[in-house]
This record gives sequence, structure tokens and C-alpha cells, in this order.
Amino acid sequence: MTGQDTPNAAAELAGKIALVTGGSKGIGLAVVQRLAAAGAHVFVTGRNQADLDTAVQSLDGAGTGLRGDVTKPEELEAIFEFLSHSGKTLDVLHINAGGGGFAALHELTPEDFDETFARNVRGAVFTLQKALPLLNDGASVIITGSSSASGGKASFGVYAASKAAIRSFTRTWAVELAGRGIRVNNVVPGPTATPGLRGLAPSEAAAPTLLDKLSQTIPLGRLVQPEEVAEAVLFLASDRSRFTTGSELFVDGGAAHS
Repeated sequence: MTGQDTPNAAAELAGKIALVTGGSKGIGLAVVQRLAAAGAHVFVTGRNQADLDTAVQSLDGAGTGLRGDVTKPEELEAIFEFLSHSGKTLDVLHINAGGGGFAALHELTPEDFDETFARNVRGAVFTLQKALPLLNDGASVIITGSSSASGGKASFGVYAASKAAIRSFTRTWAVELAGRGIRVNNVVPGPTATPGLRGLAPSEAAAPTLLDKLSQTIPLGRLVQPEEVAEAVLFLASDRSRFTTGSELFVDGGAAHS
């Protein structure tokens, strides 16, 4: 590759429009900041208005906040109605909103199951469906998966299954949208140093023990940093990955394959 072929990382998304769901904190916040730094204007969704306002303020005018919960059809509809009425089309869609908690099989309730699949699967499915008319040909769709989908972790079965479902949908959507040149890929973090991960601990006092235990499961010996996931998302959003679709890009320090 010659120097002229090397992309300018500071501006490789210049003039592009991106939408990141669940972008007000954690991995999503790191992603919106990285995409904005690369020149994109980023629409950011989140459920908490205060967190959303803080996220948008950090983008120095390169972002727009859209409060909404992707598990609620009327709020998801409102997000895409706003985008449609604004006249904006999308070059990048990062479906990041999601989450889950610990629950062993004997503890699991129908409500636990429904909530996790609503956030991680139904929310992703209908986010992409609603986005289809706004996605430019050649757009990049990135969906946040999880290294949990590649193995068995006690008490994390429903969350892992929901992310395995997303992996399957990604492969199907990559085929369905190939005719428009739209690429669909998974970014797959391992345990990541975010407020959401700390929140899995039964109490704040117990959080350091949980994080230390999770670090010990990663061959590289530490938690993933949100900024490291954001760099992978930028790669998948950019022309550097122009012939990559239906794939999983692991950012997990080797956790899924150890």
C-alpha cells in the first residue's frame, strides 16, 4: 500500500451520517466519539435524557441526540420519523442498544427472558427494518455481539443465546442486503470496562471482585476498553472493510477461543 492509499483516520468518515443506538454511555459512547472524530455526524439514541445530553455535548457539534427505547415500537418509530423528516440518509448504522443480567436456569423467569430478547434481538431486528429506507446503497451496518455467544458461562444463558441469535441474523442480513452493497457485520467484545459491566455485580462493593474474576478469563489478562471496541467499529464502518460482510470481528483479548 502506498502512502497515497493510506486512509486519513482523522477524516475517513468525512461527510458521512451515522446512527448509533444505545450510544449514551459505555461502548456506545466510545463509538459515537470515535465516529465523530473520524468526521461523521452521529445521531445518538439512548433511554436516559441526561446521559444522552452529556454524550452529545462531548461531540462538539458533530452529534444529535434522539431519546428513545428501541424495545418500544412507538419510540423506535419516532426515531426514524425524525430522521426521515430531517432528510438525512445513513451511511453507517451501529446497532448497539442491549444488555442482560445473570440468571441461572432455576432462577429464570419469563419476564427475564422476554426483556433480554426484546432488548438484544427484537430491538435489533426492527431497528434495521426501520432503517432500510434510509440506508444508502453501500452502507455499513455493525451490530454489537458478545463473546458469550461462543461459549458457556454459568447464569448467562439467556444473554448468550440472544447474542447467538444476533450472530445468525447478521449472516442472513448480509446475504439479503448484498444486492444493495450494504455490509452487515458483528463486532464482538469480551468483558468490557463499562458501567453496565459493573452493574452486573450484586452491589458496588462487590464490583471489583467481579471485574477481577472476569479479567482472569481473558488470555491477555485484562478487561477490554470501550475505545478498543470503537476502533473495531470504525474499521467496519469505513472503506477499509469494504469487502467484509457477514463476519464477526472479535475484540475480546482471546476470551472466546481460550
